[in-house]
Amino acid sequence: MQNPRNLRVYGQALDMAVTVYRLTADFPTPERFGLVAQMRRAAVSVGSNIAEGCGRSGNRALVAALHQSLGSLDEMEFQAELSRKLEFCSVERFAKAMEEIVSTRRGISALISALRKRPDLRRE
Repeated sequence: MQNPRNLRVYGQALDMAVTVYRLTADFPTPERFGLVAQMRRAAVSVGSNIAEGCGRSGNRALVAALHQSLGSLDEMEFQAELSRKLEFCSVERFAKAMEEIVSTRRGISALISALRKRPDLRRE
């Protein structure tokens, strides 16, 4: 068990969630229960899964939770692209959100790789 705040990806996920909330703030009102809710739920899920994985016992559980976070990032990427095609957001806000999504994905993938190199996770 470890403190998620000690992980760089936790901070990245938090920043990305704030960006997604800001991105969706100006979406059309009818999307409040549609795309806005989906994007926000996926954004919150990324950081929540990281925190949950840190609260579990062992690195295998953390790696599994990190994989769930990657799935949520994939959902968010699709949803962000859809929102841009529907012209619900500006090119600049979309670019910022995508930059943070990609950065968070890189961070999570790097953490997974580092954890898999640990002796307790190696498959021999």
